[in-house]
Amino acid sequence: MAVLPILHYPDPRLHIKAALVKSFDAKIRQLIQDMTETMYHNNGLGLAASQVNVHLRIFIMDPARNDEPKRLKAFINPQISARMGEEFHEEGCLSVPGVFEKVKRSTHITVNYQDENGNTFSHSCSGIEAICIQHEIDHLDGKVFVDYLSGLKQNFIKKKMKKMFKNEQ
Repeated sequence: MAVLPILHYPDPRLHIKAALVKSFDAKIRQLIQDMTETMYHNNGLGLAASQVNVHLRIFIMDPARNDEPKRLKAFINPQISARMGEEFHEEGCLSVPGVFEKVKRSTHITVNYQDENGNTFSHSCSGIEAICIQHEIDHLDGKVFVDYLSGLKQNFIKKKMKKMFKNEQ
């Protein structure tokens, strides 16, 4: 397993729309293992393949708190099939470290997805799980949570990230 480098906002590669996974093979399983190592190394709740510069429709998440058993799950080719309610929740992102802002999300969702073997599942959830899934699917669609903020906030965050990661740009 390897810790992969994470792209940081405003890297234009974060705005690439991810392609469907068509082959469920050892490469996909290895990517999921490496993403898992990367997410836990960086204390994240979720990580999309887009954030590690792999533009395939895959994300992982583990919404468990530190004192709870791990609940890691990989989502391949996820699609939200139902949404209910709306609320603002504060979000952060491994691609935008140190920035937390309120974003409007659906309170309850149902997501259809495949696992690393290509098996199909449907999962309904709310709370932190629903927020995380919507956030990660946005990454797969080429969106970062900063895109939901005002132009003024986006510019401020862009400047802050460029200064923080000036050697990456």
